[in-house]
Amino acid sequence: MTIDAAAPSRLYAVLAGAAVVTAAALWLATGGIAAPLGFLGGVAVLLAGIAALVRLRPAGRSDELAPPDWSVTVAAIERPREGVAIVDRANRLVCANRTYTDWFGPGTAPPNLTLDRAGLEALSRAVREAWREGAGETGRIESADGSAAWSARAERAGRGDDYLVWRFEGLADEDFVADVARSIAGTLGTLLSRSGVEAAVVSPDGLVRAASGGFALRAAGDASATLAGQDFATLLRADERERIYFAREGRRGNPQTLIHVPLGDATDPRAPGADESAGLMLLLDAGIGLGGAAEPAGGAATPQLEALLGALPLGLAMTDRDGRMLFANAPFRRAAGIEGIALPQFPSDLVVREDKAAIVDAVRRFGKGPASSTDMAVRLRGSPDEPVSLGIAGVRGLGDAATLLSLVDTTEEARLKRQVAQATKMQAVGQLAGGVAHDFNNVLTAVIGTCDLMLLRHTPGDSDYDDINQIRANSNRAAALTRQLLAFSRQQTLRPEVLQLPDVVSEVSQLLKRLLGEKIELKVHHDRELGAVRADPQQLEQVIVNLAANARDAMQSRGDGTGKLSIATRRVTARDVRKMGSEILPEGDYTVLVVQDSGGGIPEEHLAKIFEPFFTTKEGRGGAMLGGTGLGLSTVYGIVKQSGGFIFADNMPATHGARAGARFSVYLPVHHGEVPRKAKVEAKPAAQWSGGGKLLLVEDEDMVRAVAERALVRAGYEVTACSDGEDGLAAVANGGTFDLVVSDVVMPGMDGPAMAKAIRRLHPDLPVLFMSGYAEEQLRRDIDIADMHFIAKPFSVQDISDKVGAVLGAARG
Repeated sequence: MTIDAAAPSRLYAVLAGAAVVTAAALWLATGGIAAPLGFLGGVAVLLAGIAALVRLRPAGRSDELAPPDWSVTVAAIERPREGVAIVDRANRLVCANRTYTDWFGPGTAPPNLTLDRAGLEALSRAVREAWREGAGETGRIESADGSAAWSARAERAGRGDDYLVWRFEGLADEDFVADVARSIAGTLGTLLSRSGVEAAVVSPDGLVRAASGGFALRAAGDASATLAGQDFATLLRADERERIYFAREGRRGNPQTLIHVPLGDATDPRAPGADESAGLMLLLDAGIGLGGAAEPAGGAATPQLEALLGALPLGLAMTDRDGRMLFANAPFRRAAGIEGIALPQFPSDLVVREDKAAIVDAVRRFGKGPASSTDMAVRLRGSPDEPVSLGIAGVRGLGDAATLLSLVDTTEEARLKRQVAQATKMQAVGQLAGGVAHDFNNVLTAVIGTCDLMLLRHTPGDSDYDDINQIRANSNRAAALTRQLLAFSRQQTLRPEVLQLPDVVSEVSQLLKRLLGEKIELKVHHDRELGAVRADPQQLEQVIVNLAANARDAMQSRGDGTGKLSIATRRVTARDVRKMGSEILPEGDYTVLVVQDSGGGIPEEHLAKIFEPFFTTKEGRGGAMLGGTGLGLSTVYGIVKQSGGFIFADNMPATHGARAGARFSVYLPVHHGEVPRKAKVEAKPAAQWSGGGKLLLVEDEDMVRAVAERALVRAGYEVTACSDGEDGLAAVANGGTFDLVVSDVVMPGMDGPAMAKAIRRLHPDLPVLFMSGYAEEQLRRDIDIADMHFIAKPFSVQDISDKVGAVLGAARG
């Protein structure tokens, strides 16, 4: 909208004419001249005022706004520690301050910044929230290389809400030592000096990093002196009685009591300031209280000192001369296990009964004797099996406080130690179980083989036939136990396939219904889009059956024997694993088998032991606990670990009327790649060799060697038996010709693989059949020999005869 320049003149002419006409009308009506003249004078004054107002109006004014000047905006948003950027709806960077361009470059707009994956997702989410709701935040985001971190916030702006204003704030890692140094050089140092305590922060090389004003005044005569970089030791001196004085004051000043407070634990790289290991030096006039005068009897430590000790990361506490507790900071309470409860009366109340006398004696001795310190190992009441180091130092000039106690919070360290100890124990038990199973398999091979040979001489109806069969049946039961031990030690033979977990659950569901009975309800649920896993389907069925049997025993141990067993398969992505923050589970995609019962849960004291072999409870109670041999859960553990998975056990609380129970979660890594289709393969009998042949049998166990030799001789083979690898190699080296070598793997002296490699140098094409109770896959990884065959112990007479025939049949075509 604009105004014509000639319009005011025409307006004035119209108004003047109207005024003259009105004045004439007044003169005719009144017959006098006074009224018209007065009227004309008022109109003249009014027109003059209007003219003045028109002249004051700015020339060239327009209702239309000029385009925005972004240079003014850039000047307005300039921040030294905040990156600000403005983005339009097309996600174009309109303007940004210098801090933003230094961080991210001049041509990149959020969310297309060089960040890690989580940061990019957070920025994208904030963009959507800002356009939709008016504002969005990201939390902590990091650069792609992890060298920098920020927090970001976006807000809609502009007349049409057409812009987003981004604000990025840099996040720096905490530097505890630097914070303490700033406090000492500032208000806290002033407060300490007023109380008679001079403070300085000293770096590990003995140089002053910061000092309070009072310290600088007494050490250099100038309260404003920084003293930074000076050698702390040169600012003090000691006399022949080892009393400490300020060097500037000499003996004219009061002797000082020096207290060294470490700012961090150099043995723990995660502790604040651990990379620097600086120290806080407190100097107090000996015999002078914190108030600056002679210490009155019964005076307590000041709140300022308690506030100082409370801000330190090291667990610190103070006692009086009689050993009574005066104060303890939060790290001390946490380390002593008294967080959130009242402070005990004496330090001896924190330890076990056997350590009370030593604590009482040490506290009183250091509280009343010369200022010195020591460390002693004690056992806290909350964790009597894990000794901790308690530091005791005698102090003076702190009111009632006579000793300073220090205790490091070892909660996380103790947890890691327990995990390492548990893993080491499980590994040792696994090795022991594998060795026992291997030796037991040799015994069972001899027993089963002898029974087979005896059954060849007896027919059904003989008086000994049933007894021999009973011995053989019991031997097979014992062989099943050894397979469980091998499963726990991850040394059994697996035949993995690429499969879907729901298919395995479906195969075993009918068996589970018969196993659980009518009183226990079985519920099965499967997620969609589950990833395939690579595992042995028969072993996975054993895992499900064992977990279901344990759950059944737990629910039947309850009064009514009723309950509910839930089996579910879940899809867990790598993002879900990151959110879990597990220290055990590697990041990746998993298909999870979850078995949950309503049997009451597992007692907390048993959770860490349930996967150990032979661990059980007499009553069979406690939610998924095993009675009997105690090998069920250890077998499950071994199968899962050998399949590359992870298993976790926890308790589920009672909710919405449902009973509490135990939950087992089996995480199996997703197999990335094409899932092979199952092809129908018609079973064909293995190629057999019935033409006889010469065999070299090498076995160090006399019973096993005798049974195998009799079985092979009976099958028509000519057998040369040797008791160790050296004899077997000598039989070949001395000119013996053989069609097949049948050898044990583990033998004293030269073992089976070493003997086979030496024989192959003489006869490269001679096939080898190994006998072992260990896993076939493990042996093939450890033994790099071509044309190698394997038979698992224990085996029957028919098994070894068929296996030798199959190997010779394949070798002869």
